Formats: sequence, structure tokens, C-alpha cells
Amino acid sequence: MIETPKPATINQPVTRYKWELLALLWLAFFLNQADRQIFSVVLPLIRDDLGFTDAQLGLIASALIWTYGLLVPIAGFIGDRFSRRNIVAYCLLFWSVATLFTGLCSTLVQFILLRGVATGGGEAFYAPSANALIGENYPKNRAFALSIHQTAVYFGIIMSGLIAGYIGENYGWQNAFFLFGSLGVVLSIVVFLRIPKDNPLLLTAKESPSGAELWATTKIILRKPTVVMLTLGFGCMVFVNVGFLTWMPTFLVDKFGLTLTEAGFSSLFYHHVGAFLGVLWGARLSDRYATRNPKSRLVVQSLGLLIGAPFIYLMSVSATQAVTYFALFLFGVFRGWYDSNIVASLYEVVSPKIRASAYGLVLACAFLIGATSPYILGVLKPTLGLSAGLASLSVMYVLGAACIGAGAWFFFDRDKETGTA
Repeated sequence: MIETPKPATINQPVTRYKWELLALLWLAFFLNQADRQIFSVVLPLIRDDLGFTDAQLGLIASALIWTYGLLVPIAGFIGDRFSRRNIVAYCLLFWSVATLFTGLCSTLVQFILLRGVATGGGEAFYAPSANALIGENYPKNRAFALSIHQTAVYFGIIMSGLIAGYIGENYGWQNAFFLFGSLGVVLSIVVFLRIPKDNPLLLTAKESPSGAELWATTKIILRKPTVVMLTLGFGCMVFVNVGFLTWMPTFLVDKFGLTLTEAGFSSLFYHHVGAFLGVLWGARLSDRYATRNPKSRLVVQSLGLLIGAPFIYLMSVSATQAVTYFALFLFGVFRGWYDSNIVASLYEVVSPKIRASAYGLVLACAFLIGATSPYILGVLKPTLGLSAGLASLSVMYVLGAACIGAGAWFFFDRDKETGTA
């Protein structure tokens, strides 16, 4: 009888920890995406100020994605071996300092080194550890918690589009990098102070996969066709996403004569409001049906890409702003369906002991597939134009839907049976 108050005493700090953890990771992911998007928003100003060609600007954007893709598997393996709190805090500090100093760049090499290598390298270490922390703390409503975290992507991109565009037009593109970089440095200090080094919720924390080596994990993934199909589908989505995010603000400036602030806001707001609604909708759908059939997570993802493809084409060829914004919104809604289960689908077929490592490898392959998109669109822009280039991205969505659908239909049942150790 004396011990009855204990559950409440224990549960209260645990609940507070879980929500504070999710809130701080949301803010970190917000800045992760905001810092990544600043360059695309102020790209026309950098082009006019420094005289870079479209191909050079595309190369800078692709350099970040290439660096991210190369380093993220290393980040995953480190995330399975060391304090995930420390990894999140240090990488946040590193990419924020790189973002801050990007405001001082004046040559192509400087942008590639600071914007591409340093910022991309710092950001690569965030997602595997952050998603693993969330996944292990929210086992019963994992997709919903991960989807809340995912909404930071949309808010980060929207707000960076609005704020960076306004600051760039009125105070110079350099100050946009200074502002967001400084905010990240402050947040990294808060993360160090507020998130415990070792997760207090995990009684089995010492069972961390210290024996899971790179080659062993790679072989596990290669033996699971479902993971391969998810990775290919992810790569198709990344190809579309980085190309769209890099060039859509410039597309609206060139096509409709918008100001940089208007283009930065409109190119990102309608799409990501739709994605915000879609990711919560998709998470609820998959969490509801996955209790009976975990394959539902992949079905939701595949449908999201397939239904979203026509709206990518429509946003690119429409002659009016209203139709373009309508298509951007619906493109976002069904992109959200896909986003809602990126991590949750993978976790259905990967052992908990190697989840950060596996997610890092999947991210690496997907981002290396998609990294060439900004550069290719930049090279094609002078001849085909951005409208045709962006419209062609719809084909990649259809291809991605086919890959994920094949994984769900042909391989998931076998991989699910052996994938939840």
C-alpha cells in the first residue's frame, strides 16, 4: 500500500521528459531544414551579386546533398554506439556555425566548402540519432510522434522562405545566414543543458548494438528486398524534393515576376501546409491499419507518391498563379502521406538494435540518388526551361510509387517475419 504512489511519481517526470525531448528535437529539425533552404530562397540575390551561373548554383545545392548522403551512414553507426544526445547537440552546433559563416562567402569554392561540405556534413548526423530517440521513446504511437517531428520540416522550410526572403531583399542575403546560424548555436546549448546524456526511459540502453559492424548491417539490408525497395522509392522522392526546393522560388520569380519575398513564401507555404496536413493524416491512417496489417504503412507511402505525381506536373505547366498554388497544396498533401511513414515503414523490417545504422544507410543511398537533381535542372534551365524540368519530376514520383508498391506486394511478408528481432 505504501508503494502505490510510485507509478505516478515515476510517470510524471517520464512524461515531461518525453514531451520536452520531442519539443527540442522539433526545434532542432526546424533549424536543420531552415538552414538548408536559405540558399534556395536567396539564390537569385547571390546570382546577381556574385555572378554565378545556374549550373554553378545547382552544383552548390547538389554538393550539400552529396556530402549528406556520403556521411549519413557513418552518422547512423555512430548513433548506435554513442550518446545520441551528444550527437544531436554537437551536429546542431557544427552546422549552425557553418551556416553563420556562409554569410561571409564570396567565391564558388567557399560556398561548396561551407554550404555544401560543412553544412551538409553537420546536418547528416542529426536524423539517424534523433529518429532513433523518438522511435524508442514512443513505441505505441511511433508514426504519430515521428510525424510531429516531421512537421518541423514544413515549418522550417516555410519560415525560412518568408524570413530569409524578407531579410535578403531588405538587409542583404548575408544576414539571412547570420540570423539562422546564430539561433542554432543558442539551441545547441539548450539541448546540452536539457536533454540527459543517457536516455532515462531505456532500461536496456546497455544493449546498444556495439557488435553491429558496417558490413554486417549492410548485408542484413541487402538480404531484405523490402528495404531495398523502400530505399529506391526514397531516392525518387529525394530527387523530386531537392530539385523542387532548390528551383521553385526562382521559377516563380521568373515565371510570374514575383518579388523574392513573395516567391520565397509562396513556393514553400502552400506545399508545406498541405504536407503538414498530409503527414498527420497519413500517420493516423497507417497507425490505425498497421495494428492489423503492418504492410499498410508502405501502401500509404506508395499511394502518396502515385496520387501526388499529377500535381507536380500541374504546378509546373499551369499558366496562372492560382492553379499553381492549388497544385502545390495537393502535391504537399500526398507528399505528407509518404513522409508520415519514412521511418516507421523501415522499422517494420529492421531489428531495433540496428535501426540508426540501417536508417543512415537508407538515407545515404536515397540522398546520393537524389543529389544530382539541382545540378541537372540548373544545366537544363537555359535550354529546356524550369517549367519542363520541374514537370519531368512527376515521372520520378510514379517510379518511386512502383518501387514501394513492389516491396509491399512481393517482399514485405517475408521480411516482416524475420525483421523484428
